[in-house]
Amino acid sequence: MSLTHWQQRYENWLQLNWLHDDKAHDIAHLRRVWMSAKRIMQHSDANPMVVMTACYFHDVVNLPKNHPERHLASTYAAEETRRILQQDFPDFPFELLDAVAHAVQAHSFSARIAPQTLEAKIVQDADRLESLGAIGLARVFYTAGALGRPLFDSEDPLGKERELDDVKWTLDHFQKKLLGLPQTMQTEAGRLLAEHNADFLVHYMGKLCAELQGNLTSVDESVLRDFSPIHS
Repeated sequence: MSLTHWQQRYENWLQLNWLHDDKAHDIAHLRRVWMSAKRIMQHSDANPMVVMTACYFHDVVNLPKNHPERHLASTYAAEETRRILQQDFPDFPFELLDAVAHAVQAHSFSARIAPQTLEAKIVQDADRLESLGAIGLARVFYTAGALGRPLFDSEDPLGKERELDDVKWTLDHFQKKLLGLPQTMQTEAGRLLAEHNADFLVHYMGKLCAELQGNLTSVDESVLRDFSPIHS
């Protein structure tokens, strides 16, 4: 059975069974993570069946960012993935269950579980790429709106004279987490992609700061110098 056929089976199952209200974690997100994973694992020895399956089920249990058990969500997802595969996909190779479950559990940033396999490293990198670039920009502000969080501190958008607080100010999340993601990538291909997309977020920060200063057609170059992973 081809990967494409398995992918269609997974998407059909998710359409029927995966019910939640988080539009930042939908089937399109899972599909994009798999697309990124395919790019990262080119010319590697990774098992594509393990990678694809983990990509499609890594968020099958997805707790809100402000949930007290958020750090356990990927562990719950790994357990649920194992149950789903055994119950609803009985022809899934039994010998791959442990590898898939580990990749699901290790993908999460908040869980802080080190990936032990190449497949888990690829899935973790692919998922973290979703937090960067144009898609990451859209997702972070969507999540902020869902949680009712203010967008930024107009008086001090980069927190130069205050403590960064990404619960209070959404833009602070760029410095608190997102711009540090390239250094956490497990693969060289993932790191290069992450640096490129993090640079996009830095340019957005520079444009925002310029507009707050009344410069509507320019970018604050000092922001690029201070934060860009490419131009620093």
